Amino acid sequence: MRAVIQRVSEASVMVDHKVCAVMQQGLLILLGVETEDVEEDIDWLCRKIVNMRIFNDEEDVMNESLKSVDGDAIIVSQFTLHASTKKGNRPSYIKAAKPEVAEPMYQKFILKFEQELGKEVGTGVFGGDMKVSLLNDGPVTILLDSKDKR
Repeated sequence: MRAVIQRVSEASVMVDHKVCAVMQQGLLILLGVETEDVEEDIDWLCRKIVNMRIFNDEEDVMNESLKSVDGDAIIVSQFTLHASTKKGNRPSYIKAAKPEVAEPMYQKFILKFEQELGKEVGTGVFGGDMKVSLLNDGPVTILLDSKDKR
């Protein structure tokens, strides 16, 4: 399971010209589910993201977590995070989970994330043609992969 987390001052997601989610300070999380992902990947990634100290404290040092700043989050499914670009110019998505596997994992991730954070989060629409807007704060953008827990 891969996630790109972006610290944002604001973010929103639209589908079919309708706003699905909007937030102020927090994290925009792009989530890609791989065929081999299991519940342990969800648990690890949710705990890691919620507790990652990437928000500034009073001394302008990244020492606060999403949870400690009571920040918001939007979680958007994005299978293209599992693109393989080793051969040719057309990315291969063979490692990305098929929708019948990925969507339940995405929904489980959202529920676990809300439990860890202690409040509801915004979401995109799985498989939808989403328009994502954000104002990256910092910028701070971090790639996490549950298969590479270093």
